Formats: sequence, structure tokens, C-alpha cells
Amino acid sequence: MNIAPRLRALSRRFALVWVGFVLLLAVAPVHDVHAQSAAQSVRLVVDYGDGVVKIFDRLPWSKGITVLDVLNAAKASAHGITFSYTGLGPSALLTDIDGLQNQGGGSSAKNWQYWVNTTYAQKSFAVFDVQAEDTVFWRFTTEHGG
Repeated sequence: MNIAPRLRALSRRFALVWVGFVLLLAVAPVHDVHAQSAAQSVRLVVDYGDGVVKIFDRLPWSKGITVLDVLNAAKASAHGITFSYTGLGPSALLTDIDGLQNQGGGSSAKNWQYWVNTTYAQKSFAVFDVQAEDTVFWRFTTEHGG
């Protein structure tokens, strides 16, 4: 009795079952804490206007947080940012990110401006409420709302 053909057949079956199992794991939805927490997060993108962009994924979100809170969360992350602002509440104005300061008025002056998702913000970052899964986008640019 030659057992070698039977072992090869069993090995092939095992390999096919293993490949099927791995494929099933790859496409099956994952229901764990990470998937749930990702839905309760926001993203921050900082575009320095010179080709450098920093992205902070999965910053913590909770009801009532503002763009200022998002910046503070990025500041506290391992490779965070620094930023400064003047004023409070509806009159707060961001003055710099990572030492790159607003340049003031004039058509060629660059200043920090922000969007939430694809909407240009029309009010202070200190009072703009952010929703779960939003993307806050800061850009150092001359374009007003562009």
C-alpha cells in the first residue's frame, strides 16, 4: 500500500482549506473595539503650503468638541504640533502652527485658514463644533476660502 499519494492529496486539501480560511478572514467584517473607536474619531490635516503635510488620523472625538479641541489633541500626540492663538471663543484667531506665523493682510500674504470636510469655515475655530468622522483641514495659503 503506497501512502505517498494519499498524503499529497491530504496536503493539497489542507492547503486549500487554509487558503480559504485566510481569504475568509481578509474579507470578513471586523467587529471590535478598534472599529468602533475609529467611528468616534476625527482627522486633522495640516498643509504648510510648501509641500509638507501632517496628517493626524483617529484623534478622539466626543460630542461638543471644537476645532480648537482637535488641535489640542494633535498637540498632545507623539509627533504633534505646536500652535498659538489670540482671543477667546468667537473672537479667537489662530496665529501660527509649528512656528509658521500668519503674514497679515495683502494679496500675497499667507495666513492659516481652515475647512471642515470640504466647507470653508466662516467662524472661529474655538467655537466650530466638529462631528465624528469629520476632517479638519488647515492650510497656510493666500487664497481666501479657495
